[in-house]
Amino acid sequence: MRALPDSVNVLGTISKMKFLSGLLGHAKQRARERDQALSLYVASVEQARQPSFYSDCDVADTLDGRFDLIVLHVYLVMRTLRPAEEQGKRLSDLIFKIMMDDMDMNLREMGVGDLSVGKRVKAMARAFYGRSAAYDAALDGTGDSGGDSDADSAENGLEETLQRNIYGAEAPEPEQVGQLSDYVRRALAALAAQPSEALLAGDVAFPPAPSSAA
Repeated sequence: MRALPDSVNVLGTISKMKFLSGLLGHAKQRARERDQALSLYVASVEQARQPSFYSDCDVADTLDGRFDLIVLHVYLVMRTLRPAEEQGKRLSDLIFKIMMDDMDMNLREMGVGDLSVGKRVKAMARAFYGRSAAYDAALDGTGDSGGDSDADSAENGLEETLQRNIYGAEAPEPEQVGQLSDYVRRALAALAAQPSEALLAGDVAFPPAPSSAA
């Protein structure tokens, strides 16, 4: 039976349909962006696991060492996403959330108690933001120059920052820190050279990991 014309709020129905359509469209966009962010995060983790970081650059093959390398690679991707403005920021926010969710899950799988997981994840989040700020300062040349030339200061600043945030109390050979510093610059150049559309779509290609045989 057809409804009587007076019983149908046509404008109201159309408005509701548009509202629901908008919600569905937004949900699809968020799902697509989460998939893209996940792809970027997985690529960062896989690159951070390359054996030569541990064998050639002497990064400690420990939980802390692996976490610090993941942070470095996620930072490199996020820095490259900045020129994309709002879309880049949304992807960066999603990458960060995925990373923290991954850390939470890993801690639980390692048997860390529920009461401790939250505190440790918060500590990891603070560490990420602290390291990101330190890398920015080193790469942007806003750290202490120590009286060196601009080029030397920038390189020394990055090496010192990597020493603090990747190696900590360890004492690698200067050549090993230099290899890692050179890799960071090569990675930034390679990421910046990729089409922005590809990066925003979740495709990223890091350069080869540093190797003393190269």
